Amino acid sequence: MQSPQSPVVRAAIAAALVLAGTGWLGRSPAGAAAAAFSNDDKTILHVLNRIGFGPRPGDVERVKALGLQRYIDEQLRPERIADPNMPARLGALATLGLSNREIADTYELPQLQARQAQKKDAAQTGDNAPAAGDNVDKGRMPDPLQQKANRVVVELSDQKILRAVYSERQLQEVLTDFWFNHFNVDARKGPDRFMLTEYEREVIRPRVLGKFHDLLEADAKSPAMLFYLDNWMSADPNGPHKQPMAAPRVGRGRFGGLMFPPAARPNAQGKNAPKGLNENYGRELMELHTLGVDGGYTQKDVTEVARAFTGWTIQNPRLGGGFRFEPRIHDEGQKIVLGHVIKAGGGERDGEQVLDILAKHPSTARFIATKLVRRFVSDTPPPTLVDRAAARFRETDGDLREVMRTILTSPEFFAPEAYRAKVKTPFEFVASALRATGADIQDATPLVREMQQLGQPLYMCQPPTGYKDTADAWVNTGALVNRMNFSLLLASNKVPRVTVADPSTVNTILGDDVSETTRSTIAKATSAPQMAALTLGAPEFQRR
Repeated sequence: MQSPQSPVVRAAIAAALVLAGTGWLGRSPAGAAAAAFSNDDKTILHVLNRIGFGPRPGDVERVKALGLQRYIDEQLRPERIADPNMPARLGALATLGLSNREIADTYELPQLQARQAQKKDAAQTGDNAPAAGDNVDKGRMPDPLQQKANRVVVELSDQKILRAVYSERQLQEVLTDFWFNHFNVDARKGPDRFMLTEYEREVIRPRVLGKFHDLLEADAKSPAMLFYLDNWMSADPNGPHKQPMAAPRVGRGRFGGLMFPPAARPNAQGKNAPKGLNENYGRELMELHTLGVDGGYTQKDVTEVARAFTGWTIQNPRLGGGFRFEPRIHDEGQKIVLGHVIKAGGGERDGEQVLDILAKHPSTARFIATKLVRRFVSDTPPPTLVDRAAARFRETDGDLREVMRTILTSPEFFAPEAYRAKVKTPFEFVASALRATGADIQDATPLVREMQQLGQPLYMCQPPTGYKDTADAWVNTGALVNRMNFSLLLASNKVPRVTVADPSTVNTILGDDVSETTRSTIAKATSAPQMAALTLGAPEFQRR
């Protein structure tokens, strides 16, 4: 294999950078032929790149034999698609089927107990040695407990890559990625890393083609979101109130069982005392999850929504507890949200009424339709398609399957302007490269590390906005060089535990619609691995 510094590779990178600088990566190629809803190869490639993570060798022929219309219909019903390879691929990832409580018992509590014991010893001896788990944050080598705990997020990341590459339910995987990003939670925030496995498995994945309201409510009650946006500690500033608990439980000690969150303790003092109303979730619920920043709400609505969700908390985050409503910290007064009066004394139902109002609001239909059209059609969503998708959202009470059907069967989806109009995120690029080469992944963890190098660490997007889905976030000099280097490693079998048996299979993935610059660059390759790498690094492959 030629090194990344070889003349051929340097020329390929230079060409890609020139094209990126002229905006070439962000728009469809000039003169692209109009695509109809038909079974021609180009249209099939377009569909495979949009509703999945790109074609594998032989996929175009398989879809052509099935019929494109039937393929799209099948993808809209993932529960009917056999996925026989996934159990074996995921079988070694022991944490994937565990609940929050099981993960906490196995991975979180040992660290807490060790940290507590070390602090006790340090207090007795005057030793200032770091407690268990602290060393990673301070740049030291991870201890065994920390390495064990890190495995939870590593295995979750492994499964995300494996599903994207091998699952037959491609649309479900694309939508799981989309909706997790929409309801983003950062694994690096405290115990959230132990909640994300159940969050994606139980909240996001089963509802990506269901009713939006159901997805919204499941997310609002998920411990992962409650902790990430701090709602679990949001309390009526005039509380806690002396009310009986809805379901009394007896605490069993610090690590032995269920306990109230600090804000729910009637006599909590000091730093753990109730800190009052927290507006984080109320604001992001409207700005990012439903209405959009221009959706018609005011700061007063943010406050009223936050009041409605006081008492929506977690039994105990570090013990893997689930959602609970705590009446003692709930604001029982009347609220007015977007002009709707929520009567006093509603309890948990206050928050549920807010979700009802938001899910049915016209701004939510438009905001969700716009994001989906941006993901599946263009960085500049065609207004006519947004209008129809939003109307379908309203007509079907937020049926996401029907909204997706409207988008995926629309003239705008198949228009020439949509062809290769979207730049792949690093995750989409890696998954599509692995599919294009027919790679055999024995261990996905090296690929998880590659994702970090490419600028999109999985499950670690800090802001609640999630990762951007537009070209401006991903097209720059460093990104293109890193993608080419990854292509060279993959095609040359230098990614550990990942094997490409025949790199020449990638040669048909781009089809015939490539620029002369790309064609002449690939023709200069001196080996099959280099040809494959130049194909994967080509500007056309960076787009879907």
